[in-house]
Amino acid sequence: MAIKVGVIGAGGMASYHIDGFRQAGGEVVAMADVNEAAAKASAEANNIPNVFGDVAEMLASDIDAVSIIVPNKFHAPLAIQALEAGKHVFCEKPPAISAEEVGEMIAARDASGKYLMFNFNNRARPESREMMKLINDGVVGRINSAQAKWCRRTGIPGFGGWFTTKALSGGGPVIDLLHMLDLAMYFMGNPTPSYVMGGTFDDHITNKGFKGPWGIPDREDGVTDVESAAHGFVMFETGQTLSFQMSWAEMVKREEVSVVFQGVKAGGKVERLFGSDGDDATAIDTCELYVQEDGKSVDKSIEVEECEDMGRINSAANFIEAIEGTAEPLNNAEQGLALMQIIDAVYRAAETGKPVAI
Repeated sequence: MAIKVGVIGAGGMASYHIDGFRQAGGEVVAMADVNEAAAKASAEANNIPNVFGDVAEMLASDIDAVSIIVPNKFHAPLAIQALEAGKHVFCEKPPAISAEEVGEMIAARDASGKYLMFNFNNRARPESREMMKLINDGVVGRINSAQAKWCRRTGIPGFGGWFTTKALSGGGPVIDLLHMLDLAMYFMGNPTPSYVMGGTFDDHITNKGFKGPWGIPDREDGVTDVESAAHGFVMFETGQTLSFQMSWAEMVKREEVSVVFQGVKAGGKVERLFGSDGDDATAIDTCELYVQEDGKSVDKSIEVEECEDMGRINSAANFIEAIEGTAEPLNNAEQGLALMQIIDAVYRAAETGKPVAI
């Protein structure tokens, strides 16, 4: 029997989830959104038979799993509601708006015995998969340090909407662009964070000249109270270290999405440099390994197939495969908790100007 999935949230990311679930043999049978008209439009466009304006009604149906694609504030309550209804949960990033909420989600998962996974889609990119094969095969050795970066020159996703309202989003680029922080920790073996130092900056956050070419419409009566950039450093209990840079609006040459790491046996880089105005079509993807051979420095390019969706479809497919037991899950909720602990600590460090222990 195919896994029956209901989608909560009719936004733009829904199509990636739907394609991924279907790629893995799942059956997408329901769409729910408080805006029932939007749910009907999305359901019609994606050939989904059932539409709900009330999530509780959808959870009372015979679906096996849900995906959650709503503003960040609602991730935890909806995930807990679905888990308590006996459904597996695939939740968009970030896991929640605080580590405390993720802990509550984990408790609900444990009580239900169901899967709780997050859309850390960059783990599912072909570059990341190939790099993880090398890491798992022992080619890289222990990764001592890494640098995670997702920085934009002009990438604020609208003004006054939920992205820029901390009560709804939990924060700005620190929480929105957490992917490379997650990917670096994935490569490093998901070590336990020990303490965090960091600073946030709000330069340009209300400047319309730094708005991105995508996102949501501006709300003139809305709130814009999040950071525009953050830089920081994480020390792990293992002694491994990680520095990071995340920004929506910062004086850089072009949008860069990358993880660079230094292993004992080899270093490496997974990078995407976007084109003008964040254009995917002209992005440059690089995957490299740095080794010493016969006393010489050798840079090896790792060739993979193109993946313009940055792993989003394969990430959703992995959720179905994990439930069915045909693939190992690409992430778990404990890893989401560690990530949110770091994010919470970044904001506390920025407020206090002092290192924050986890």
